[in-house]
Amino acid sequence: MPDPNGFLRYERQLPKRRPVPVRIKDWREVYPPAGEELIREQATRCMDCGIPFCHEGCPLGNRIPDWNDLVRTGTWASAAESLHATNNFPEFTGRLCPAPCEAACVLGIADDPVTIKQVEVEIANHAFDHGYVQPQIAPTRSGKSVAVVGSGPAGLAAAQQLARAGHDVTVFERDDRIGGLLRYGIPDFKLEKERIDDRLAQMSAEGVVFRAGVNVGVDITAAELRAQFDAVLLACGALAGRDTASTPGRALNGVHLAMEHLVPANRVVAKLEPFASIDAAGKDVVIIGGGDTGADCLGVAHRQGARNVIQLDQYPLPPDTRAAALHPWPTWPVILRNYPAHEEGGDRVFGVAVQEFVDDGDGNVAAVRIADVVVERIDGVRTVTVTEGSQRDLPAQLVLLAIGFEGTEDQPFLADLGVTRTKRGAVDTDSGWQAAPGVFIAGDMHKGASLIVWAIAEGRSAASAIHAYLGGAGELPAPVRPSSQPLAATR
Repeated sequence: MPDPNGFLRYERQLPKRRPVPVRIKDWREVYPPAGEELIREQATRCMDCGIPFCHEGCPLGNRIPDWNDLVRTGTWASAAESLHATNNFPEFTGRLCPAPCEAACVLGIADDPVTIKQVEVEIANHAFDHGYVQPQIAPTRSGKSVAVVGSGPAGLAAAQQLARAGHDVTVFERDDRIGGLLRYGIPDFKLEKERIDDRLAQMSAEGVVFRAGVNVGVDITAAELRAQFDAVLLACGALAGRDTASTPGRALNGVHLAMEHLVPANRVVAKLEPFASIDAAGKDVVIIGGGDTGADCLGVAHRQGARNVIQLDQYPLPPDTRAAALHPWPTWPVILRNYPAHEEGGDRVFGVAVQEFVDDGDGNVAAVRIADVVVERIDGVRTVTVTEGSQRDLPAQLVLLAIGFEGTEDQPFLADLGVTRTKRGAVDTDSGWQAAPGVFIAGDMHKGASLIVWAIAEGRSAASAIHAYLGGAGELPAPVRPSSQPLAATR
């Protein structure tokens, strides 16, 4: 059983990040590998709480107390087995997930929660380092084939589950390398791409076929997909970026969506391009949006050599700790979230909205005109009220819009496959994850832009539905709550 006194002996502690002056000169991950002693101490803080609410906080239903206790006792191989039982890619989630499980940790009621995310990533690191991650090859083949369109976490999770069930799986990706947003949307200082390559090697050995540089609907038609495969899974993400088209000056040179900045930067780091088409070097940069993508742009701008960076957020400065009256445990709290990029430099301004992008006279952005605002919900409708007389200009030669995504991109092959986008830009399915006969949907394409753990959970659930559709015996492992709403809510 877990140590019931562990949380009394050890305080919450994370491994120290690499020094700022060092890490902004390269693109390596911010966190170095943690020492085994530290991680075992942190795992020991996991209480014998009786009802582990962390299960409810995790869309994957990860067996968190189980693998915490296995780490506590140094039983790393069993910890890796327990972790992989519910999560195909803990090396991704341990680095990229905001950890709603920690917000639901029982210890967090009166103390700092367990460092679940850090324990998870160290289990994954240990598993790869010690050879615990091996191909799980199906003993028999089903004779059925599945096309997976999109190679982000949802598509990859589904592909791995289906291949292990004996189906022939081909993953199509329009980019030149497999990985979706994991590959080109996430900076290397959060996820070095060798992590993706290591997992793809395992999946290739399990029989998954990867076809990069294939634009479905152009290089292979929807009709050809239907003719060549017994089932099709669409996991194309929610890449249609939210824009501010109505804001005066939006068309000026130097105003870009966040992904237009992040993708070229990642390609330069991967040595696929000689230079970034959008570079922050020597510029005043304004990032609009206070979330995770905005922090990614911030870290990239630092490493590109920006002169100054300011990140804007419409909402007021959140509190440092949970406001129990508004966000009682175990719900996801609205608190000030400091990413590693924030300690590297730059400023944040809260409670403001952009009124105009100012022209330098030659069609280039020279400044961002902002004003203080009050965001309220009146009769269920979100309203933004501008404070009169609060307008001022922020110098900017590069503006990055990191204000979320509107859903999956509208592509002709969707209609050819018999599916359509909803008003919110997603694709609805029936209870069996089908949007049309034999066509299944998973991940952000189905749910809307969300967490990586939800993408993996959706991929696993869709794989289970496809397995049943193909007449597979038994049930594939799937999340406990594949279609329920998470406790973690976005504001």
